[in-house]
Amino acid sequence: MSDTGGHEDPIEKIPVWCAGEDWCPVTTTATLIGKKWHPVIIHRLLEHGPSGFNELKEDVDGISSKVLSDSLEDLEEKQIVNREIISERPFRVQYSLTHHGDSLSPIIYAMRDWGLEHLSEPEDQTDSIV
Repeated sequence: MSDTGGHEDPIEKIPVWCAGEDWCPVTTTATLIGKKWHPVIIHRLLEHGPSGFNELKEDVDGISSKVLSDSLEDLEEKQIVNREIISERPFRVQYSLTHHGDSLSPIIYAMRDWGLEHLSEPEDQTDSIV
């Protein structure tokens, strides 16, 4: 809360390239979280709270350090993840969700719930979707 008569400060909105188009909110949201590992990283931060790089690498099974680093950088640029330096020696960084990232929880959990209801593991692992 701010000291402006009990009113909350408005949340700064993320700029979009397609403003004014009726499809813009869907397209932009898909672009923000549409990369393979982005929803998983957001889900892990929702589930576990602020985490260090190595914690996230363990929580996001199968992701390489390079891809995790690039994904976190991309999510930070898109105002979804916050990066905070905890200590210089030894160097430690903690990642957390911004207000925008935290507000994605209904979407991320809806994706999880839809997947649990509609997806099954392939009988032959070579037939997987991805």
